[in-house]
Amino acid sequence: MILEYGSKGATKESGEIPRSTLEPALVSAEAAPKVIKVMQDGSGEFKTITAAINSIPTGNNKRVIIKIGPGNYKEKIKIDRSRPFITFLGNPKNMPNLTFDGTAKKYGTVDSATLIVMSDYFVAANIAISNSAARPDARRSGGQAVALRTSGDKSAFYNCKIYGFQDTVCDDRNNHLFKDCLIQGTVDYIFGSGKSLYLKTELRTLGTKDVTVIVAQARKSESEDYIYSFVHCDLTGTGTRTFLGRAWLSHAKVAFAYSTMTKVIHPEGWCNNLHSEYNKTLFFGEYKNTGPGADTKKRVKFTKQLSDGEAKPFITLGIIQGSKWLLPPPNF
Repeated sequence: MILEYGSKGATKESGEIPRSTLEPALVSAEAAPKVIKVMQDGSGEFKTITAAINSIPTGNNKRVIIKIGPGNYKEKIKIDRSRPFITFLGNPKNMPNLTFDGTAKKYGTVDSATLIVMSDYFVAANIAISNSAARPDARRSGGQAVALRTSGDKSAFYNCKIYGFQDTVCDDRNNHLFKDCLIQGTVDYIFGSGKSLYLKTELRTLGTKDVTVIVAQARKSESEDYIYSFVHCDLTGTGTRTFLGRAWLSHAKVAFAYSTMTKVIHPEGWCNNLHSEYNKTLFFGEYKNTGPGADTKKRVKFTKQLSDGEAKPFITLGIIQGSKWLLPPPNF
């Protein structure tokens, strides 16, 4: 299943995989994948995900598919850079839940994640990832609790459910795809400096009467190519004071296209109260979104309504160099 630029400007799906464009290392890795199973009832090779990862040799150059059985796996999981080409595969009808309660106070924000992926060519399909720490409040410092940190290159997440409150997903550097996923949170629940495409993904805000923000993007100079692009996404949740994003650093770059925005989105759209000087250098774009939250009449002045030509680079797989590495997930 390949996503490509459609003749009418939207992304579309095709069943053909142009393997001639894939990186040679990936083609070699996919030639003879190995499958290992994690089952809590003991019917697989391993009972924990960490044990399965540790069984993969460092310097691995072949695809290893870790099939994960149903259940709650309370583990703090890390895949280091020396173990590329790993796939986590769950059953879409009975997803495994990877959960931990790490917080910034104990681990630091980015290292509080339940799942930390430092390696390249990682794939997750049909996996729930959650941080079970309590919802942060003004009375406690260090309450940020990440569910997923993805820092490797060329990683894809298909039909994954990612749950947290503040700082749910640390989308940190490099090329990433999130397709058919659910991401839930409160404040800055997608943050970092990744170069990522979010496609057909639900962004569910757990809002109250307080201000909430979906994206905090950390591009810091014009020379960096980091961007978060959200295409055909659904913005849902509770409350009515959610902003699409804010500039964490001076040259933040975020685009929303063909997405449905409910009334959870604040009429102004974007927030930048902390650093008004960034208004001259950030890029916040919108293109052909729909729903009550997509009304642009009261949008802040520093956002941009994109033309067809301006939007085109943000709604293709080229934004993440997809033709070089992107493959569909395996069947369970």
